[in-house]
Amino acid sequence: PVITDDTAVIVISQSGETADTRAALHEAKKKGALVFGICNVVGSTIARETDAGVYVHAGPEIGVASTKAFTSQVMVLTLIALLLGRMRNISLPTGKRMAEAISKAPDQIKDVLEKSEGMIKEIAKLYKDAKNFLYLGRGINFPVALEGALKLKEISYIHAEGYPAAEMKHGPIALIDENMPVVFIATKDDIYDKVISNIQEVKARKAKVIAIATEGDEDIKTLADHVIYIPKVESFLQPLVTVIPMQLLAYYIAAEKGLDIDKPRNLAKSVTVE
Repeated sequence: PVITDDTAVIVISQSGETADTRAALHEAKKKGALVFGICNVVGSTIARETDAGVYVHAGPEIGVASTKAFTSQVMVLTLIALLLGRMRNISLPTGKRMAEAISKAPDQIKDVLEKSEGMIKEIAKLYKDAKNFLYLGRGINFPVALEGALKLKEISYIHAEGYPAAEMKHGPIALIDENMPVVFIATKDDIYDKVISNIQEVKARKAKVIAIATEGDEDIKTLADHVIYIPKVESFLQPLVTVIPMQLLAYYIAAEKGLDIDKPRNLAKSVTVE
């Protein structure tokens, strides 16, 4: 069996009421696992039913499409990883470097919000009528591409797909033409050159490229149609910063379309039925 009595299962839910997550929680407890909850709503069902857990303390999420709870959940998971690393004898310099990087994250997120908002508004005006979007990221930023696509679908009603940039040739490249905006997470890291290669392939097919790039990267301007810069951060913290332009882009496209951003159609704040 995958889950036994020496397994720890982490369940994550903004509302603490998500039906399928609760079902997984109950199944894990039947198997004798230690179930750890990460929730935002104090006193919620998952918070009560788990063996232990953490509140993310993001405050009330008014909008159905969760944003600040997402970043808070990522931060909590990062802190848990650091704690486990310390318990498993991570080196003192490494632990200290990670802790210092984490402490800088709030100011770096604020920096992204302040510096990129105007540009993202302009990009939103250009692409509000697009029928499809493609979001591409590699490694730790692939899940961020999924989050960006999800937010665009949820609040702007534009079809969007998140995909690993390395897998682009296995299908999505067939969709790319001059009408397809493609959002790349192209931060400076050990796979940067591979992402640049992906961008070149997309540009060869005349798509419009929106790149999330690291401050100081001037080379990417020669490839991308639009560049949204983020501060240089430790690689393990990149999702906290790269996700902000994604969420803002979805927000401003929905605003340009005159949609109800907080209450998108057909969606509920808590999915309480399976």
